[in-house]
Amino acid sequence: MAQRPQTRFGLYPDSGLRLVCVPSSIHTREYDRFRALLIDVRKKAGLSQAELAKRLAKPQSFVSKFERGERRLDVIEFKSVAEALGLDPLRLLGQLYRGGR
Repeated sequence: MAQRPQTRFGLYPDSGLRLVCVPSSIHTREYDRFRALLIDVRKKAGLSQAELAKRLAKPQSFVSKFERGERRLDVIEFKSVAEALGLDPLRLLGQLYRGGR
């Protein structure tokens, strides 16, 4: 029995599936809005990057990098950031999806 050729992603060319290029979500307008929202709520909470970092038990560069878009936050980190700001993570996401800041 002959082996079917595979792409480097493990897909068979005759499988009917197509590869689609998806831009990195860190470089999208939506992620820019997410970062702007986090910066806005941090400032409204009256916290500096260093103060937020201290609450997170992280270096100040951690906050700086996600605020500048050099690093993305995973969902667990986002939850920690929201809670360190005294906010409900779900409500904060609601603000993002409603387009409000």
